[in-house]
Amino acid sequence: QVQLVESGGGLVQAGGSLRLSCARSRSIVDIGVMEWYRQAPGKQRELVAVITSGGSTNYAAPVKGRFTISRNNAKNTVYMQMNSLKPEDTAVYYCHTGFPDVWGQGTQVTISS
Repeated sequence: QVQLVESGGGLVQAGGSLRLSCARSRSIVDIGVMEWYRQAPGKQRELVAVITSGGSTNYAAPVKGRFTISRNNAKNTVYMQMNSLKPEDTAVYYCHTGFPDVWGQGTQVTISS
């Protein structure tokens, strides 16, 4: 069974940075789109960033200009560099592939003010 494993979350002060990683148990070369979602307490899960197999990216408005999604096919890993973090970025961050439909277990990101 294919798995996605996130890492890199933690507690940082506002204005700080974190780099999340999502490692897939199989190659990501054949995965067209990989995504990062987040879910804050009491809120619905929301799409944060998308990267296609060709390297095209798209971002949710609240993170545009601060977050950068990238992928390393040789390492079967997708990354998300998060800069200028704000308290409202606090959430559990999940990696997802649409086909096959697989979710990671999530990694907690907490930003203190």
